[in-house]
Amino acid sequence: MSNIETLVHYLKEHHLLLATAESCTAGGIIALLASYPGSGQYLDAGYVVYSPEAKKRLLQVQQATIDQFGLTSEEVTLEMANGALRDSPANVVLATTGVAGPDEIDGIPPGTVCFAWVFTGANGVRRFSSTEFFHGERMAVIKAASVFALKRIPALHKCYMSGD
Repeated sequence: MSNIETLVHYLKEHHLLLATAESCTAGGIIALLASYPGSGQYLDAGYVVYSPEAKKRLLQVQQATIDQFGLTSEEVTLEMANGALRDSPANVVLATTGVAGPDEIDGIPPGTVCFAWVFTGANGVRRFSSTEFFHGERMAVIKAASVFALKRIPALHKCYMSGD
């Protein structure tokens, strides 16, 4: 059983409904999950917001956040996740932004990806974020970041449920 298939079972078992707000992963997260039958049971929506304007227009990312922290920042991914959560019945939202490559952008090296996970439910709302670095060509970075984001859901969900 693959890592993604294991995650799909986890999402179903725990009645998790996922929405995504993806920039540098370009819909890769949704594509991985949608390749499994019955994906409508655990997928609500996927935003692909590449430009700063799309992040602001569709997810209400604030220009002040972009100005202060930059597009590749955990602060921006948290605002992206919050924006996706606003219009969704999802109880878990995953957001990504970063530099897939091949070139650096604004001094950020290729392979740098920021993540945010937001869980909501009976235990309130809990937000997690991290910045990771992935080696390889552009498509390898996108794939690795997409898999990493999904693989973290069970552990973070358990933290959410336990209050840790």
